[in-house]
Amino acid sequence: MTTFTASGKHESKTRKSRRRRHIRVRKKVSGSAEMPRLVVTRSLNHMVAQIVDDSVGRTLVSASTMEADLRKSKDSKTELAREVGKLVAERAKKAGISKVVFDRAGNRYHGRVAAVADGARNAGLNL
Repeated sequence: MTTFTASGKHESKTRKSRRRRHIRVRKKVSGSAEMPRLVVTRSLNHMVAQIVDDSVGRTLVSASTMEADLRKSKDSKTELAREVGKLVAERAKKAGISKVVFDRAGNRYHGRVAAVADGARNAGLNL
């Protein structure tokens, strides 16, 4: 079945389902100064993790597979996602953040999304 967005662009069933899940998750998950939100953005090739304080709308810490040191790596995408989780956790600890709420952005908690969460947990971040 073909669906279209408000701007008239074609939207696949998978993308529509992810968008609906994301809206449902964001109703329940929000970050504060005491417990900011760890947002995971997933594309076909890259992973981005950001820690956001929703009360002021500011990104506090971020990490991505698009950074120079991770781009050079020949690891699998899942291993790179785990490294992104470790990197964002290390940067969060330097910023004084120890607890976050996890926002999977409508993606299923599986594969690379779960690898980011595992990497952050292993580096000492409480999710």
